[in-house]
Amino acid sequence: MTDHPTRAQAIRTLGALIKDIKIAMLTTIEADGALRSRPMGTQQVEFDGDLWFFVGASSPKAHEISADPRVNVSYAQPDDQRYVSVSGTAELLRDREKIRELWSPLYKAWFAQGLDDPDLALLRVRVEQAEYWDAPSSKFVALAGFVKALATGTRADIGENAKLDL
Repeated sequence: MTDHPTRAQAIRTLGALIKDIKIAMLTTIEADGALRSRPMGTQQVEFDGDLWFFVGASSPKAHEISADPRVNVSYAQPDDQRYVSVSGTAELLRDREKIRELWSPLYKAWFAQGLDDPDLALLRVRVEQAEYWDAPSSKFVALAGFVKALATGTRADIGENAKLDL
């Protein structure tokens, strides 16, 4: 990949990195400026530059986003040594067609009335930037890299780290 990937390349790279990670940590900004994070289930759709989450329209996160839409979404897949931090702008949507498209009966655990739940909404995060760390998934390969670095006095090759602008 080039030093400055195109938007399409950045979207493909980021989509591949987060594809199989089901839970993310969404960080919002509270009224007093404090950061607040909570786990969220990312909707598993083809990544096109937007992330989607189901939310309660009356939830604290919805109120925080209406006051300040800047958010961070963090993904971690420790078994694969893959970590991704995404920043962007969030917006609350009541798009019934999109809600139906993304809906699964499992969400009734949070929205008891299902698709008819009056509090049901979508949170769309328009990704602006991302940074990722993708290390060798084999613990042996990672350990060998650390041992080599210690033996040679060089910095360990811990995998790929890059920033993406979308």
